[in-house]
Amino acid sequence: MSEHPGIAKISFTGSIGTGKRVMALAAGNLKRLTLAIADALAAQAADLRCACVQIDEANIPGNPADGPLAAEAINRVLDAVRGEKAVHFCFGNYGGQTIQQGTWTALMAFLNSLRADHLVLELAHRPSSDLEALRGLDSRIGIGVGVIDIKVNHVETPEEVAGALEQAERALGLGRVRYAHPDCGFWMLKRSVADRKIAALVSGRDLYLGRGRDMHG
Repeated sequence: MSEHPGIAKISFTGSIGTGKRVMALAAGNLKRLTLAIADALAAQAADLRCACVQIDEANIPGNPADGPLAAEAINRVLDAVRGEKAVHFCFGNYGGQTIQQGTWTALMAFLNSLRADHLVLELAHRPSSDLEALRGLDSRIGIGVGVIDIKVNHVETPEEVAGALEQAERALGLGRVRYAHPDCGFWMLKRSVADRKIAALVSGRDLYLGRGRDMHG
């Protein structure tokens, strides 16, 4: 860990989401723009000294047809990362509302094409059928399970968090659950709510591990 002094994780928005925002302001070629942004991000990622680099791509879950281009762009960045490689996907959040419609089932080929070490996935605010779909994720890719719903003010109990992790393990198989985390960021919630949700996440994870489960993170 000496080459990652004090920095656990750095995350940044992926290139296709950024490219689409730029395209909304000026006409151009989305593929060329997306890959150019990916190359710029890869150059910066190569210089990062941290334990984990995470790419955030909230645009793809609702637009699976963009999967091939997104995968090419994401992999260009991941290939430049020196440490752990993670990608976060969610269905968006604004004012507690889901922005994009879709399922993990439609994304399985795309997810399996990523050269990531693990994925950070929205699952607390999703139907249980999504867990079944993720059974098809390549075993080389670790699964991070969202167990904290950031779209509601309800603060989960440690028992609810541990139960969600146990449900995920039953659906995905022993050892497939690698990380426990919130569905996405807490920016829409009050600090007092976010702090209690984070505390519940830690307590629930510890409760889950205390029941003899094999998970770290």
